[in-house]
Amino acid sequence: QVQLVESGGGLVQPGGSLRLSCVASGSIFIIYAMGWYRQPPGKQRELVAAITSGGTTNYADSVKGRFTISRDNAKNTVILQMNSLNAEDTAVYYCNADIRSALGAGRRGEYWGQGTQVTVSS
Repeated sequence: QVQLVESGGGLVQPGGSLRLSCVASGSIFIIYAMGWYRQPPGKQRELVAAITSGGTTNYADSVKGRFTISRDNAKNTVILQMNSLNAEDTAVYYCNADIRSALGAGRRGEYWGQGTQVTVSS
């Protein structure tokens, strides 16, 4: 069993910053890519940023230069540092990871966290 648990969401004023964290736990053999997605109200879920196990990153155009994704492989953790937030960043943010299980045949699958609300408002 694998779990992803996010933390760090909340209410912030425009121009402010937030730091989201996500920890993967359970029967993990290896974690490949990790990332953050978001789902704004009334819209589809979209990729925000992703990072490979080797540290290669990928960002949505809308967050380039404002958000930074990083990971600590020893702690099975991925971080999203969000700066210069604006109202369009308001969404539920989800952690995502591509993980091979340490159990049985070592099934590889995609896992999601429960989501954390980020609200940017004055």
